[in-house]
Amino acid sequence: MTARGDEGGEPVRHILSLSGGKDSAALAIYLRDRVPEMEYIFHDSDKELRETYDYLGRLEAILGKPIIRTSPVDTFDHWLAVFGGMLPSNHRRWCTKMLKLKPFENYVGDSPVINYVGLRADEKRVGYISTKANITAVYPFIEDGLVRKDIMQILEDSGLGLPPYMEWGRSRSGCYFCFYQQKIEWVRLYEMHPDLYALAQGYEEKAVEYGEQFYWCQNETLADLAKPERRAQIKRNWEISEARKKAKRKNVALVETLGGLEPEDDPGLRDGCLICSL
Repeated sequence: MTARGDEGGEPVRHILSLSGGKDSAALAIYLRDRVPEMEYIFHDSDKELRETYDYLGRLEAILGKPIIRTSPVDTFDHWLAVFGGMLPSNHRRWCTKMLKLKPFENYVGDSPVINYVGLRADEKRVGYISTKANITAVYPFIEDGLVRKDIMQILEDSGLGLPPYMEWGRSRSGCYFCFYQQKIEWVRLYEMHPDLYALAQGYEEKAVEYGEQFYWCQNETLADLAKPERRAQIKRNWEISEARKKAKRKNVALVETLGGLEPEDDPGLRDGCLICSL
């Protein structure tokens, strides 16, 4: 990995942002003994899944040091009001900026910092790089050539395993109403956390009061998606799609299929907010 030390005589802080996802968790475990001075932080949007908080609690025990919450005083609902009731989408990701990136930069301050990012060597994404001159992003998994199966092995060997929300088919961490969810994930949210689904639907319906027709799923309301016949159809379509994938799939190691996700199902291969879902 890249050599790490002081810059210009001023102590360098080592910071790893955790999202509640598998890659950042694996990176924290991977670097636990290599960078003992590491600061582990989590930007809590106040809209995370309950499973995310449980997973971070277990990770905290493995790391043997606290995961610092950088939660902003201003919550999602505050910023929603500031933005005139305009809900975030893939075209206007103010949620990422105000609830994840800004808290990170505020926490970092102006001291020299090395920010550790959990991008893997088998990914084709670009990680968040702060515009602040004092922050240097590094990618240990890429530097050391670690790919998905290595990350899965780290999680298995540590006893942490995959995030529990992956057990019921959610592919990413982040807010329960994340607009990057697939429709099958909305169906599973409805079945596993009907209360959270109802809250997401409430946000969607209230958006109309601000003069905007907004759907979390872009072209379908959550009210329509929740109808029994529609949920059944989404499940059937997903099962057909999965069957086609398996028919084309070559032999895959067991460690790569933990949690029921295959390599091509990895959200790392789809768009999304890295700071939310790594």
